[in-house]
Amino acid sequence: MLSLDHEHHLFQQGYPLVAGIDEAGRGPLAGPVIAAVVILDKNFYKKFHSIKILQEINDSKKITSKKREEIIQPLWYNCNQIGIGVVHNNTIDRINILQASFLAMKKALSSLKEKPNIILLDGQFPLPNCSYKQEAIKGGDTSIFSIAAASIVAKVTRDKLMEKFHQKYPNYGFDRHKGYGTKKHIEYLTRYGPCPIHRRSFKPVAKKLEIGE
Repeated sequence: MLSLDHEHHLFQQGYPLVAGIDEAGRGPLAGPVIAAVVILDKNFYKKFHSIKILQEINDSKKITSKKREEIIQPLWYNCNQIGIGVVHNNTIDRINILQASFLAMKKALSSLKEKPNIILLDGQFPLPNCSYKQEAIKGGDTSIFSIAAASIVAKVTRDKLMEKFHQKYPNYGFDRHKGYGTKKHIEYLTRYGPCPIHRRSFKPVAKKLEIGE
């Protein structure tokens, strides 16, 4: 179970609104990269200890799809605020996935009505050209509650979007693999060629374009 120790320490230091931020979808061959920002305040600290499902929050990759779905609604209801940022495949191809991930995070922050006092990010690198006070934490999605919460929101949001894309492009199995380079996805890519949401700058997709498949 992840604790709120780090966020609580920041509340005590005089930061009333603490935000965790993380993204989902850096690795797939298709679809957008999506970032989420989850803002917590002092009131959440009390809720956390009284709402059992919130205590099951962890890095989105460490919990099941079913558990993520169970967590998402009480998280939306009880945290101070949530923001979402989406960057689609055409932009990923144009500026690269790292810059697209940063852009998704900035979009998520821009969507907020009330701005956080400090943001916590997963990874070694701070968000560039950002006016917020921030802290980059290596392994933050597995150790910092607010970052893990953001990873869940980003993952659930992206999965739902990929399920919608499946309705539009049913030949690729996006509802199952969510755009990741699974064996089945590569098979479909070989059979049908890239569709409009494939990332043409990613090697497996670029290779299919080169050989005309």
